[in-house]
Amino acid sequence: MDRIKKTERQQHGLAPLFDENSRVLVLGSFPSPKSRAAGMYYSHPRNRFWKVLAAVFGETEPETPEERRAFALKTGIALYDVIECCDIEGAKDSSVKNAVPADLSVFSGCRIKRVFVTGKLAGKLYAKYFGDGAVILPSPSPANCSVPFDKMVESYGCIRDCLLSGD
Repeated sequence: MDRIKKTERQQHGLAPLFDENSRVLVLGSFPSPKSRAAGMYYSHPRNRFWKVLAAVFGETEPETPEERRAFALKTGIALYDVIECCDIEGAKDSSVKNAVPADLSVFSGCRIKRVFVTGKLAGKLYAKYFGDGAVILPSPSPANCSVPFDKMVESYGCIRDCLLSGD
């Protein structure tokens, strides 16, 4: 029997991931059901976020939520999303309606020097709610398979470059 997916109001459910050493903020649009269930960002098994970042930093890919949290904090990366709650069908960005922006003031205690967003929707909504200035990276979502892995690594290298720069 076919499962009918319907649009439902969803709360974000994940706490912002950061500490006082976070220097860059990476924002997605909204966590997938798999990420919300795992309690960690980018947790769909086919999402390439952690694999790409591991390649960018020359590290072993973190696999558990604890390893991913430690990896992000060790490298100076803060994680959150642009949307706090919305109507969404599964994990489809194209179905997002009635989005409520996240409260990014929680990062005011960090020395964030650059904001990166993963995907077109995150970029569009960041500009709408928070203004220009975020670097838009390709979405690591399994729905975005048009960008080859090596191009993803090249694109995400700007996160490492930002962290290594003195500004």
